[in-house]
Amino acid sequence: MTAVALRSMLDKPYELLMEIENRARAAQAGQVRDMQAGDEWVGVSFRLGAETFLVAREETREVLGVPNFLTRVPGAKPWIRGLANIRGQLLPVVDLRGFLGGGAAQIGRSARIMVVNHRDVPAGLLVDEVLGFRRFNDGEFNTQLPATILHCDRYLAGAFRRGNEVSPVFGLRALLESNEFLMGAAH
Repeated sequence: MTAVALRSMLDKPYELLMEIENRARAAQAGQVRDMQAGDEWVGVSFRLGAETFLVAREETREVLGVPNFLTRVPGAKPWIRGLANIRGQLLPVVDLRGFLGGGAAQIGRSARIMVVNHRDVPAGLLVDEVLGFRRFNDGEFNTQLPATILHCDRYLAGAFRRGNEVSPVFGLRALLESNEFLMGAAH
């Protein structure tokens, strides 16, 4: 069907929705055929201070604005900013830059919380900015770790290189399962 044909279906909303769904499925199937399995890596790009990092799309559940109110946790390290009530669920909010020793994040208009997709450790990571999805070919990945200002090598899983741009891949699983992260109590 052509775009004109879609317009002719405006008085038949169910048929119109079915046609749109069929076209979306066909387009998606075409993209899958065009790519061999494993050809593309998709991640979320975020900024901590002057540095930009990536996390695998599968390691993030969602990105949120910073809530107006965080409840402090007595006895917690300063990088644990508090608990947020997100749709009735308590979420610990961790200042990622503060945890890495880069100083406390300033909560401005661009600050975001990346909710980590981890089965056992619920956490929202406060970052300076989320820049969106980035797609890379597998051939752009390198296991060599780039130098970073925050000295977070133990949490990096390599980097993607495109031209002069190097984007370190931050392993959220390694972060959340590290003893340092799990021992957020100040005492």
